[in-house]
Amino acid sequence: MAERYTIVIGTVGGGLSRTADGGETWDRIRDPIPSESNIRALSVYPDNPHRILAGTDVGIFRSEDNAATWEKLNSPMEDRQIWSVTVDPADSDTIFAGTRPDAFRSRDGGETWDELVMGLTIPCPVGIPRTTNMIVDPRDSRTIWAGIEVDGVYKSLDGGDNWVHLPELGPDPFHGDIHGMAIQPGPTTSIYCTSPYGIATSTDEGESWDYHYFPKFNEKDNRSYCRGMAIKTDNPNVMFVGNGDAIPGITGAIQRTSDGGKTWEPTDLPVAPNSVVYWFGTHAAVPDVFAAGSLYGYVYLSTDGGDTWRKLKKEFGEIRSVAVMPN
Repeated sequence: MAERYTIVIGTVGGGLSRTADGGETWDRIRDPIPSESNIRALSVYPDNPHRILAGTDVGIFRSEDNAATWEKLNSPMEDRQIWSVTVDPADSDTIFAGTRPDAFRSRDGGETWDELVMGLTIPCPVGIPRTTNMIVDPRDSRTIWAGIEVDGVYKSLDGGDNWVHLPELGPDPFHGDIHGMAIQPGPTTSIYCTSPYGIATSTDEGESWDYHYFPKFNEKDNRSYCRGMAIKTDNPNVMFVGNGDAIPGITGAIQRTSDGGKTWEPTDLPVAPNSVVYWFGTHAAVPDVFAAGSLYGYVYLSTDGGDTWRKLKKEFGEIRSVAVMPN
């Protein structure tokens, strides 16, 4: 039976690979994306689920056919690490790319780009900060959120022209070492961030934050480290956080909540992760499909909304980005 989804995996040093048959066979992209390139960002277009962007260390690329073939976009980012890519859901010609440092914006589908000077703290505890997440607010596309590694959360109210550094997420600078971000609109909108300390939630537009800390894997661990996160598109009470003992770590977990973050528990994985669980992919067209990658190359797949998981046979080097698209 043909699968209903494609999984796309971006790596550091191993380029881009895709599978359209549930992981049975894989295609490695070799042109024009270099087969040994670094790919830290993937983003599926909100208005076309078969269209996807890839942010690399040698520029930004686009596919129109579920990541099978690619074209390179003209951009000023060929010498800048790209850590995040997002497309405005209200206007897919508007694209944001988070780089190291700062970010770029295109308003004409990637033909031309403006560099966005965000006012980041340079140097930060890891040297040059990385813009690991950019989100166009679904309530108002003029509002842009950016998560920075390691410089907290920045917000723009004018489409990215001007930025405000929001209050610190906690007492330690690494409370603001932002790895994953998501927004859940509702009667009370929640903004979520993950960091080495756990998952932080704000219900007042980023002015204050409440942290949830996951249990340590070992007593000697400094903390229970967190990376990417995902919200189930048809049930926002279900969320997942990639977790591990450290970065890269030697073991990890997929933490799950079914009550909007009130309680969490690790999912049952058939093979223990070999490192922190780094990133997730899912899509509204196939809302029960989740793919998750450990930093050191394991790929886990759920087709029942995260109730059960299997590890795919194929293993990679370092996984940095994951996407799911409907076939």
